[in-house]
Amino acid sequence: MSLWTRISDALAALAAGESLSEVFDRLRAPPERTVAFAIAVIALGAKMAKADGQVTRDEVTAFREVFQIARDDETGAARVFDMARTDVAGYQEYARRIHSMFADDPTTLCDLMEGLFHIAMADGFYHPGENEFLEEVSRIFGQTPQQFQALRARFVPDAPKDPYTVLGVSPQMTKEEIRTHWRKLVRDTHPDAMIARGVPEEAVRLAEKRMVDINRAWDEISGCCGNADRNL
Repeated sequence: MSLWTRISDALAALAAGESLSEVFDRLRAPPERTVAFAIAVIALGAKMAKADGQVTRDEVTAFREVFQIARDDETGAARVFDMARTDVAGYQEYARRIHSMFADDPTTLCDLMEGLFHIAMADGFYHPGENEFLEEVSRIFGQTPQQFQALRARFVPDAPKDPYTVLGVSPQMTKEEIRTHWRKLVRDTHPDAMIARGVPEEAVRLAEKRMVDINRAWDEISGCCGNADRNL
């Protein structure tokens, strides 16, 4: 059974009257956590796409980039997106259920936020409504303002781009403390680590941008040349 069939079945249960809580409770354990992750991005992404007042082709395309969709799955994927977009549940309810499911795994919540930022920036414009949406979801996820600013710095062109913000560290930290934080980010970004957290293989490709961003920030802070100071 394909990922999209499993996702469609879960959302069909919602449409049939099953509560959001019941559906997500069934998806807590692997391998169904991959379905939960996908539904989280679908549901929140579909609702966020309307935060600026319209759902654009660019935003739908960005969703397709997060999840590489096979031709045979295109119809099912479109149905899933439309179901999530028109579901009566508010995005705060989805965010709270998702936080409850991944409360012991904050790194996965960061993965989710990256997918949402990718969709938000698909049309090249960061709308105030999207910022409000993402900031509220980040708060519900239990992220600190510093963590939200780090994500914003990486995805939004006009956001402050100093390397400390990108890494989510303080200039007052020692170089060794920053290095330790950078090394953790690199380990967490490895595809095997992401799949082990329940991130679908289709979405792991987003980690490529994260790796580029965090390595560039560490290079700027450490003053290294090339890979000279990138030994883990």
